[in-house]
Amino acid sequence: MSRKIVIFSTKGGVGKTLISTNLACSLAKEQGQKVCLVDLDLQAVGDMARMLDLKVDRSMVEFIQSLKKQPEEFKSSDFLIHSYMGLDLLCGVTKPQQAPHLKPENIKEIFNLLDKDYDYMIVDAGKSLSDLLLATLNQANLIILVVTPDILSIYQAEWAIDTLQSLQFPLAMIKVILNRAESISSISLQEIKVNLLCGILHQVPSEGRVVGLAVNRGIPVVIDSPRSRFSLAMNKLSEQLVRDKDLFTDNREIDQLRLQHVAVERPAKLWEEEGLTEPVIEELSAKEERADDIIILKRKIHSRLIDELNIKRLDLKVFSDTKKSKSLRSKAEVLVSNFLVEEAGTFISSPEVRKKLVREILDEALGLGPLDELLATPDITDIMVNNKDEIYIERKGKIELTSKKFISNEQVKTTIERIIAPIGKRVDESVPMVDARLADGSRVNAIIPPLALTGPSLTIRKFRKEKFKIEDLVQLKAISPNMAEFIGACVICRKNIIVSGGTGSGKTTVLNILSGFIPENERIITIEDAAELKLDQQHWIRLESRSPNIEGRGAVTIRDLFRNTLRMRPDRIIIGECRGIEALDMLQAMNTGHDGSMTTIHANSTQDVLSRLDSMILMGGVELPIRAIREMIASAIDLIIHTARLSDGSRKIIQVTEVSGMKDELHINLKDIFTFKQTGIDAQGNVLGAFQATGYIPPVIEEIKIKGIKLSDSIFQASG
Repeated sequence: MSRKIVIFSTKGGVGKTLISTNLACSLAKEQGQKVCLVDLDLQAVGDMARMLDLKVDRSMVEFIQSLKKQPEEFKSSDFLIHSYMGLDLLCGVTKPQQAPHLKPENIKEIFNLLDKDYDYMIVDAGKSLSDLLLATLNQANLIILVVTPDILSIYQAEWAIDTLQSLQFPLAMIKVILNRAESISSISLQEIKVNLLCGILHQVPSEGRVVGLAVNRGIPVVIDSPRSRFSLAMNKLSEQLVRDKDLFTDNREIDQLRLQHVAVERPAKLWEEEGLTEPVIEELSAKEERADDIIILKRKIHSRLIDELNIKRLDLKVFSDTKKSKSLRSKAEVLVSNFLVEEAGTFISSPEVRKKLVREILDEALGLGPLDELLATPDITDIMVNNKDEIYIERKGKIELTSKKFISNEQVKTTIERIIAPIGKRVDESVPMVDARLADGSRVNAIIPPLALTGPSLTIRKFRKEKFKIEDLVQLKAISPNMAEFIGACVICRKNIIVSGGTGSGKTTVLNILSGFIPENERIITIEDAAELKLDQQHWIRLESRSPNIEGRGAVTIRDLFRNTLRMRPDRIIIGECRGIEALDMLQAMNTGHDGSMTTIHANSTQDVLSRLDSMILMGGVELPIRAIREMIASAIDLIIHTARLSDGSRKIIQVTEVSGMKDELHINLKDIFTFKQTGIDAQGNVLGAFQATGYIPPVIEEIKIKGIKLSDSIFQASG
């Protein structure tokens, strides 16, 4: 296996090609090594060949083309230019127009073919930080950055090192060669060391006359002037590279499939310890042995990162401050990249795998662990953590078990604390249940032991960044165009509306959409337990309830907020969800001039809404006869819109019902205006059916017309 040394600089004129050529010659001539010199500087085509006085008529481009056309007859030696003792030259291109045909994916293939034939591969990688350079660096065992002692070169080198670190290249792999080290007016060595974080591997003296003569003759300096200070420096460097094996980092291949395998089959016993100390490694089963090295590697790096950044003592509010959180993550990313090489003793050559490992470790230490990736996946609507080993998601209405896992139950609890701390809430044995929200508005519920017997449990209802409009529901076939037209008209006409449905049926989404019909000139106040509603109107005030503090004081309920809202001169009051006695206040407000109010209620049907309202009022301790409650409901509510999640995961508005007064002394008269009738299920499990008008024309149609809203009676015509 060859040692691959990639030499580059982001600044031109620093002697990168000169050093690459002479180092390769010195390794071959003085150290007796078999060396392949690779010219990948595509912006200075032919410079390396001229320094060796070689005529090059074959390139990597032909190399790849021949390999693809005649794999059986292919010989890599046919494309190499043989030069000084044991030194071969391979050029990326022979003319500039070939450059676009040399692809990053070709680099690994070529290096693998040459690997067994050489002791060293010295690569002049040019100065452009391109995909081709990154592909080359991914194959390196040592990265050398050539720098000259001037401010521009040092500035460029500092930027290059920072960039490489951000791409998960560890400092342990990066070294600096200081060329023209003794030039007049140079910056001192101490200043250079302070500015460049990686070590200075070697200093090459300035010897312009000797170098110039050798270059003009087309002879490497180490051969043309073997006793010159430049040649002696090159020979000393080549000797150091042969002698000091610790300078090189081995490459390691880990494929994505194996990482997925590790995530699924992570041995639980390695993670049982609740702290951040090293896990006790017992005798592993055959199944566990396949994955234990990566698991233990991640665990070690996670532990080192926690200690290095003192994360246990960090103020939890840091994680809700975007600027501070981003800065902390950037710092941690560099540390993890370096730890990966230090702990593994190898460099993971695949950038995708490297990035995945770094991201997973950072997510576990600084973010929400395995939840970060799930939160970033657009088509996931709900995330359900049953315990550290079971994370379920809902996607397109279907629930599925993921391969994601937490390190421990303690990490689940830490994740919960990171979510709730920024909004002033807490969770512990005295307060084991909590409702909260993420910074993006996603709704969170958490419950911990002793109430949760299998470990801390967390449920996240993701907040959609894009706001649905009524047209979107029509396009998704969640509502018919006629239903949409009628509902919009009812909101504009200030009808009091309740949106009902089961858990996850889309009630809040529908409420958000209904709010879009409210005119801009009206004052809207929303009241919620966890703020989810997102209105477009400018004149909008958001209120949110508050849990009691650690002494059990300071709670502000939905009912408290509702009563205060009545003193705030609202045109519309929207309650995120009615769950208790606040239902009575809402009904009273609807009956006393606050028309156009809206809320949601958990219920299985429009008829069930009435029973739920009865129960909420009576359970609140209000001593009112059922008749009085029913009359209040019938007088206050104009329309009930019922949502449902069907067996195929789709969500639809399946009933639009008018509340049309009392049928008798105890029963409220409900009239269905639109319904969804299911007719069956197709071979793929999709629900079949159609939206239908019942034929009932609600009296509100006259009020709608009086207000100038065009709505045809034909939309209520019964189908079939």
